[in-house]
Amino acid sequence: MTDQRKVVIKAADMPEIQKEVIDLTLQAFNKFTVEKDIASHIKRTLDTRHGPTFHVIVGRSFGSYVTHESKFFIYFYVDQFAVLIFKSG
Repeated sequence: MTDQRKVVIKAADMPEIQKEVIDLTLQAFNKFTVEKDIASHIKRTLDTRHGPTFHVIVGRSFGSYVTHESKFFIYFYVDQFAVLIFKSG
């Protein structure tokens, strides 16, 4: 099945795992419908694969100002949903 979702990257500092994170996010959007469940799935998977502590925010409207580890930050849209993923801690 071809994924028809539109992904637009707004800001990124995640060179090594950026494609993996976007693919994982698209899988989560296809599997879940509630933003909390999408975020939880992404966070649990990234913590398992790359170690803690990832933070994941999914929604239509939010503001943020975060401190993140170098090479572990991405902010992008999947269709009309904003997705913020970063590692801190």
